[in-house]
Amino acid sequence: MGLTVRRLKFVDFRNYRELDLDGLGKLTVFVGPNAVGKTNIIEGIQLLTAQTSFRKPTYAQMVRQGAEFARLDAWVSDDSRDLQLTLQLAEGKRKRLMNGKAKRAADLRGIVPSVAFTPDDLELARSASSPRRDALDALGSQLSASHHRLCSDYERALKNKNRLLKDEAPDSLIESIDEVMVLIGAQLTCYRAALFSRLAKAMGDYYREISGGREELQASYTPSWVDHDPETVFTATPTRDEARAALQDSLAMRRSEERSRHRSVVGPHADHLDFFIDGRNAAHYGSQGQRRSLVLAFKLAETALIEDMLGQKPVLLLDDVMGELDATRRAALLSFALDGLQTFITATGLHYFDESLVAKADVMELPLNACE
Repeated sequence: MGLTVRRLKFVDFRNYRELDLDGLGKLTVFVGPNAVGKTNIIEGIQLLTAQTSFRKPTYAQMVRQGAEFARLDAWVSDDSRDLQLTLQLAEGKRKRLMNGKAKRAADLRGIVPSVAFTPDDLELARSASSPRRDALDALGSQLSASHHRLCSDYERALKNKNRLLKDEAPDSLIESIDEVMVLIGAQLTCYRAALFSRLAKAMGDYYREISGGREELQASYTPSWVDHDPETVFTATPTRDEARAALQDSLAMRRSEERSRHRSVVGPHADHLDFFIDGRNAAHYGSQGQRRSLVLAFKLAETALIEDMLGQKPVLLLDDVMGELDATRRAALLSFALDGLQTFITATGLHYFDESLVAKADVMELPLNACE
């Protein structure tokens, strides 16, 4: 099973003055009405494992109102290791430690990976590619320090270029930043396309199982330099040299468009990720049930890919998604979760679960006394 979270302690995090959960096992269910802090626990675990939060919070949002700082700790262990992971939020900064020694986020990603599934993830099956790009990069960042570094470097270059375009900077400056965009952007697109190919294969297998073999799922990654057709599956995968040449040519061809729009329109930030069910774009033609099956397959594939590439089962974080899935999809998700994964679930009630699952779980009713 790999490293398992045995204990959690939050001090002045969100609505918790002090929360201390010890003796955590394979399955924990947090039950309570809305707005009592269930999601805050899931977010805290994700911050300590994936080193990020699906909420993308500001510093002020994470520190309890009236407090000067916040601290989160997780004690994790396996047969040979005992680790204490710490996140300190003080003076507007984040400080990470492992066993009391300062660490960078990059040093900690992948040690205890996690996969979060929240109601907002249903956006993965809708029209815009942005949530899919973000989800793919979040997965890639847990799997590879290089992927995370490329994302960070590209984001900085993109901000600089957009500022230059807004300020109507001379061509010499635009050409200079474009050289950086090509170097980083081509590499990022290749990283993404390779990862997406592996993810899509696993998604297809899970979707076939969820649909009882009645439907087939395909996925398409279309770089920004290719004319995007949302009705066609794009299958070509460029080499790094091909990507650099194509991106460079496209930037030159569309410079006047970027000038007129005062923003960059070519690069990995504009790549398209599409899903097709039986040959039809799921974002445009998929039913609500099909889209939910697609997102479920995405999350299951993430989990499988992390285990395959890191040799470590991720922690599964399910935040209020039971009510978003019908009985069949809930059963598929929970069956997978119980197959060796440490899982934390939030729900408004236990009626979503059968008695056998509840009997195996540590059920904690919220709010706890630790709240304000």
